[in-house]
This record gives sequence, structure tokens and C-alpha cells, in this order.
Amino acid sequence: MTEKIIIKTTCPRDCYDACGIAVAKSPDGRIKVLGDPDHAVSRGALCGKCAIAYNGAYLDRNARLTSPLRRTGPKGSGRFEPIGWDEAISTIADRFQAIAATQGPEAIWHTHYTGTCSAIAGSFPQRFFHRLGASEVDPDSICNAAGHAALNYLYGTSTDGFDPRMAKEAACILVWGANPSASAPHRHKHWLQETEAKVIVVDPVRHETAAIADLHLQPFPGSDAALAYGILHVLVAEKLVDEAFIRSHTVGWEELQAHIAKASPSWTEGATGVPAGDIVAAAKLYGSGPALLWLGQGLQRQPMGGNVFRAVSLLPAVTGNFAKPGAGLLYLNGGGRRGIDGDYLETPHLRRNERQTVSHMDLVSLLRDGNRAGALITWNINIAASNPRQAELRDALNRDDLFHVAIDLFPTDTVDHADIVLPAASFLEFDDLVLSYFDLTVSAQVAATSALGLALPNQEIFRRLARAMGFTDAELFESDEEILNNLARQVGLESFATLKLKGTVQRWAEPVLQFPDLQFGTASGKIEFASAAAEADGYPRIPMPSVDPHPSGSKLRLLSPASRWLMNSSYHNDPKIAAKLGPEHVMLHPDDAKARGLEAGAKVSVSNATASIEMILDVAPLVPRGVALAAKSRWPKLIPGGLSVNALNPGQKSDMAESSSVHGIEVEVASV
Repeated sequence: MTEKIIIKTTCPRDCYDACGIAVAKSPDGRIKVLGDPDHAVSRGALCGKCAIAYNGAYLDRNARLTSPLRRTGPKGSGRFEPIGWDEAISTIADRFQAIAATQGPEAIWHTHYTGTCSAIAGSFPQRFFHRLGASEVDPDSICNAAGHAALNYLYGTSTDGFDPRMAKEAACILVWGANPSASAPHRHKHWLQETEAKVIVVDPVRHETAAIADLHLQPFPGSDAALAYGILHVLVAEKLVDEAFIRSHTVGWEELQAHIAKASPSWTEGATGVPAGDIVAAAKLYGSGPALLWLGQGLQRQPMGGNVFRAVSLLPAVTGNFAKPGAGLLYLNGGGRRGIDGDYLETPHLRRNERQTVSHMDLVSLLRDGNRAGALITWNINIAASNPRQAELRDALNRDDLFHVAIDLFPTDTVDHADIVLPAASFLEFDDLVLSYFDLTVSAQVAATSALGLALPNQEIFRRLARAMGFTDAELFESDEEILNNLARQVGLESFATLKLKGTVQRWAEPVLQFPDLQFGTASGKIEFASAAAEADGYPRIPMPSVDPHPSGSKLRLLSPASRWLMNSSYHNDPKIAAKLGPEHVMLHPDDAKARGLEAGAKVSVSNATASIEMILDVAPLVPRGVALAAKSRWPKLIPGGLSVNALNPGQKSDMAESSSVHGIEVEVASV
């Protein structure tokens, strides 16, 4: 081997894996990013897309933003000139102070998400925004807010998941609405394929994980709640419910009975398209337990996504799958599960006004209103690629009197609309702490190389902004070293240096039970099948076995899940990734293609009242009849026509938390 490993670090991207990374240096001084051979998850291999991007665009000075920039052309043109940090920061501070004085700090909005999931870079900027009194676009409304709301009604928490090490004790693992083969490749390759448990996948798409499962249930989108009740019906009929657990630890079981009784396997087959025999088989496998339930984020991106989550999440409670080995459910494992103090990271006590938020579904309307929005900061996010109403959003970002600051590694579509651009450092260029939202691990992100050009980590950018604004609160200037050492102590380590030596550690040496004391964060302290809190918020007391109406006429329901070559909207600008992506494709079932006189490889229009785009047609029985499948989330400016699949999203909200229901879009597909 000619390269010599110089640093081991951790990938902080929006993925379940949180892979270990080894950074090597060749004799000529070039950096190479590899998989850490000693890491329990990555086992010496990076995901294919990450390996390409980290050795490509992330290290390419010509691809990266390396200097602060000031706009010189029309908004959206991407024409800028370099300026220094002092000028950039003072320009921003002056505009923010003027807007705060005339419109109030509430007219300064920021939007962010998971461009990096490391602790300081992802959370420290909130300190500045709290002190400023700025308003926030609800980050989870673009992704998973409905699921969080639903689980909180039922369990009082959405971020205390099972310990994945419990797989060795499980007899069944039920993966519902997740596609690990695209969004968690190492879980697909290792965790699911090495377990002795029977694996059931519930997903409308027969993706790679579904194909290797012991049993794949393929419901029509929007019928998951009915399927959950069908499984409950079999559990009751086969006496696989845990009556003692239900009596002692739940509220409202009797209110579910009438709906469970009606959801026979034959009724459920008619409602979902899943064969009755498969429903019975799945219920028996899961109910025999112990069992783990993995709830994917895609599952709740539906018009009734919150109700779906409440219904599916009944299963572990009805079968008593908590507080014992091999049992539990997982949506996300949050930092608090490991002892991380989120309020310490984000310091909400610095806020002096009432926090205002808006859903991503309403971002276009917000930005069109100059009285409400005088300034926008986008950081860790590419809204021009990932948000609904893509064409309208682009127009809203072009508003002349909207002062827009973009912080990013790359010149994205969103950056093209900014007034001031600030270059961010990549995870390879600064120390931080990474918390997997699957495993209960704590990992060190260790700087492997110096920042390209003048790029800075997010936290340093906001320290400089705070100083320019005249803020003096000590929390705004706490150093990375201090924060990392404090976080390390919160998870039981002596210091961050200790973690750097270890790389990745399990928070607990042995697998831990979920809800070990069977105390829940609801008002009753029990699992609330029937929720007074949900009822007070205008929802049914119990989840309902609802089914979305099927598209009428020739319309199809569009699903736009993760791409195997993209990390949300990241990586498309890497030339090797772009070559692997090729043109945008849409897949139909053979019967749907035949009914429209379409053949594989044809150029087709995919359209609705919101937009029309052209794609290449794939034909395969991997989706049910009535469904179109097209992966998210390319950069619009890198696509002929300038619109990606998100342009078809009208911004319809899910039933809970004003969250995205992107998997409820309906489209027409026709020849061009």
C-alpha cells in the first residue's frame, strides 16, 4: 500500500450508518478518503457514493466555495465577486441590524437541516439565532415532523429507539417504510443480512432490501394504517397479544377493538393489495417475537402520515415488545438518549422574544411577503433543490428586497440566489462529535486536512457574526475545544481527546433495553393508544385504519425516495456521480406502461398542475399498478429544463405537524 493512514474520523452525513473513515496520504502528499477497517459499521468500506464524492468534489478546490462572495449579477444568475471575511461579516451585520430596527428581528429567517449532522456545526448556529431573536423555518417539516408528532402522542417520545445490538436477541425484524439499501447501505449489507431474525419489509417498492427479506409486503401507498390494523386482527385471533402488558402499561385498548375486529385478512387485502396469506404470515412472525420494528422516515411523508405512524406503532405495545431483549421500535435515536444536553448546545435561554416558525410547505408564501421576511439565511440546506413548489420558490428567492445569505461548501442552486455567500468547511476540516441516529454510539469527527481556501466551520462563522452584531454573551464565543470536552463528559468520557483515541464508542458497553422501567413520557405515564392530547389538537383519539383514495382516471401516485447515488441533494455536482446518475428516470409497472402505449427507454412527460418535467421511462414490476417512482433530489441547474422531481410537489401538508406529504403527489405520465 502506498498510502499511509494519517487520521481516522467519522462521516457526519444524514444517513443511518455514521461510517468510520480513514484518511490516508500518498507519498506525493495527496489525500485519499477510505473506509476505516477497524470500524464496526463500515468495516473498511465507504458507501460507493460517499467514497466518490469525498475523494472528488469535497477535495476539489475548483468545485468548492473558497472565499466569501458578493452578488454582482441578477439574483439566480450565480454571478459573484470575491470579498474578504471582514467585509462580508460587516455587510451582513449592518443589514441585520437595520432589519431588526425597522421590522423586528422576527423578520430575519433562517432555514437549515442535515447538510452536516455533527453536533457543533449542526447546533451551535442556533445560539446566534436565539440571541438575535430570529425566526426559523421548521427544519423537520421538510422531512419527518409528522412521525415525531405521532410517536409523541403514543409514547411521549420519538427519539428513544431500540439499541440495534438487540438484533442478536430478536426473532423478527420488521422494517416498515425504510429502504436501507439506499439510505443505510451498511445496515442493508451487514445488520439485516447477518441477523438470524426473520426480516419482514413493508414497502410499496421492491427495492434491494425488500428483495432479500424473508417476507415483503407491498401495500399501495396510503394504505399502511389499514395494513397495521389487519396485522392487529391476526395478532388478536392468534392470541399473540400480551394482555398483561396491555392492562398494566397502556391506555385505550378497548377503543381499538371495533376497528381491529373489522380488519380481517380479506378486508385488509382489499384495502391494501397485500395478499391475505402474507398478512397472516407477517403477523405470526412478528407476534411470536421478540421483535424489532424499524419505522422509516419515508413512511410518514404521506397525506395521513401521522395517523399511519400511530397505527403502525401500536404493534410493539400490543405484543409487549418493550423492556426485554430483542424488542422495541426505532424511528431515530437522539442525542438525549445518550445524555447529550440539547439546550446546552443551542442555548434557547438567550432568546428574548417569542420564537416564530413556519413550515417548509409555506416557505414560498413567507418569502413573497416583504412585511414578514426581510432577510433569509440558508445553511446546511439546499432549498432550491429539496423544497416543494420549486419554480415558485426560485421566483420568491429572486425578490429584490430580500437580503439572502447562503452558507455552503458548494455553489448550489440556492447559493445562486444569495446576496452574500459564505464558504463553509467540510467535515474533513474540523473536529466535532457525531451521534448516529441509529446506533447508540458516540464518534469523533477529526480534522484530516486544512480548510480549502478561506472556508470556515459553521460555528466560527456565527462567532464572527455575533461579534459584529455587538453581542457579548459568553455562550456565543465558547470555543470548540470547550464544547467538545463538555459533550464528552456528558456521555461519560474524560475528554474529547479520549474519544479521538477511541474513534467510536458505544454509549453503554452492553446492549440496553428500550423503556426499561416501562415509564413513558405521556400525561398518563403509559402508552396512549387513545390520546387525549391528540384529541385536544383536533385528531381522532385513536389511530384509524384509513386508506387514501386511489388516484382517479389516468393519474398515478408518485413516490420520490432516496437515490442510491445521492445523499439528499448532496453529491450531484461531483462529475463521477453525475455520470452514474445519467438523465432523470421514472419507473412504471408494465401494465401502466402498456395502458399508456409507452415503452421502456421512451422520453415521457411527468406532470401535474404544479409543473411538468421530462424523464426517461423505466418499466418493471417493482412498484404496484398505479404508482410512478422517481428518485429525489438532483440540482435543478444541472438538469436540462432546470426542474427536478421536487418541482412536481405542490407542498401539500401531512395530517400532523404541517410536515411534508411528498409521497402523496399525483401525476400524469405521457409520451412526449
